[in-house]
Amino acid sequence: MSTSTEPQSAEKQPIQLEVQVESPQACLREVIVTIPQSEVQRYLKEAYDELVPEAQVPGFRSGRAPRKLVEKQFKDRVTDQVKGSLLMDSLGQVTDSQDFSAIGEPDFDYNSINIPDTGDFKYQFQIEVRPNFDTPTWKGVDLNKPVEEITDEDVQEALDRVLAKYASLEATDEPAAVGDKLLLTAKFERDGKVLSEMEEENVTLEGRLSFSDGVCEGFGELMTGAKEGDTKTGKVTIADGVDDEEMKGTDIDVVFHIVEVMKRENPELTPAFLEELGDFESEEELRDFVRDSLTRQADYRTQQELRKAVVSLLAESASFELPESLVKRQTMRELERKVLELRRSGFDEDSIRGFVNASKQNAQATTEAALREHFILEQIAEEESVDADDSDYDAEIALIAQQSDTPERRVRARLEKQGQMDALRNQIVERKVIEMIVESANVTEEPVEKKAGDEAGEFAVYHSVLDTKETDAIPEAKYEDNTPAGAETDAEKKD
Repeated sequence: MSTSTEPQSAEKQPIQLEVQVESPQACLREVIVTIPQSEVQRYLKEAYDELVPEAQVPGFRSGRAPRKLVEKQFKDRVTDQVKGSLLMDSLGQVTDSQDFSAIGEPDFDYNSINIPDTGDFKYQFQIEVRPNFDTPTWKGVDLNKPVEEITDEDVQEALDRVLAKYASLEATDEPAAVGDKLLLTAKFERDGKVLSEMEEENVTLEGRLSFSDGVCEGFGELMTGAKEGDTKTGKVTIADGVDDEEMKGTDIDVVFHIVEVMKRENPELTPAFLEELGDFESEEELRDFVRDSLTRQADYRTQQELRKAVVSLLAESASFELPESLVKRQTMRELERKVLELRRSGFDEDSIRGFVNASKQNAQATTEAALREHFILEQIAEEESVDADDSDYDAEIALIAQQSDTPERRVRARLEKQGQMDALRNQIVERKVIEMIVESANVTEEPVEKKAGDEAGEFAVYHSVLDTKETDAIPEAKYEDNTPAGAETDAEKKD
């Protein structure tokens, strides 16, 4: 495909360029941009026109040096400046003029691109784009909405979990019981070969212990009754979502060494402790805060169930392929977005750690499902002009700040520094679209029947049993120097 851009504005003359776009994958475009030498010279002239009146050259007063001398002395600096300007301006024109919707930044190596002394200036880049599909019909669908009731018993259980984090721990020779803290080391082996070792880790004794890529299902039974100095051997089941095909679903041996058993004693709700906990003036105010967190967690679960139902219905008529490479690159980004959403929804870090482990254990399937949801909801948002405004950002940041007891200003600064404001925007928009679809739907409310231990029974630690290392999420460029095939380099021309 080949196109040429037309003049766009009298204020700033656009670059005359040619664009070639290829689609090697459903969500990937390879773009070659060709800029004629006349445009390069125009940018160079404009740059020197600005520089000459102020240039400081030895032997001449400021701005009085001959233009030819200025051009010779400042050639490298001006050429690099012009390269940056040409790239920035041409990329803007390309993305505005093409019919694809980018979901990432152009991928190229800036340092490998050079402006030629003669001939056309060519460069290429890869960019991830949204898949093309027809927007499914979303108005008037039938939905079941789960509704949870928060009881006083729920509040008490949650309050106990909060207080447990501030409990005093005392080492004991007594046998370990559910709820105790264990200081553990672990060695993971298969056929006598050590796969990894976990250094000392504080673990709450629950029914299951999850890792980044596996689960020890019988952890509670194995450890109940253990004492300081004991060694226990169990099994860890490796998740089906790991990359190593041979290890998927296998059971490996784990040897736990109990360094210490610690009994917990929860603090009393004295005025001093309430103030330390979060400037609460009374126990009732603390309970109201806990109830509010539980309500937000219940709302989150309801929204997730509605989201799952909505997307399941819409996905039936929105078929598109997602390249495996795209899914892998988006895995960490999607995980960060989910963590952000969980924090604003009132979940504590122990719960979030469990979610992260569960997601990593089946990362590809989880990410692919999330990407499909995002693309469908984002397309509806565009068509219905749904977006996030300043008040939406303020509300989200306020919720995260409240849950983490951190000033809103600091939360905002951290999100901006970590580049997560875009993730925040996505979750706001997607939630608005779901709410819009639900408002137009035929909704049947269904009370949630709670089961004992719904929110308990597992403790999570960040440890990879298979000792895998994170890989670079950015794919290698097709061309090492980002020079399109057939384009000569300056060196080749001189030869």
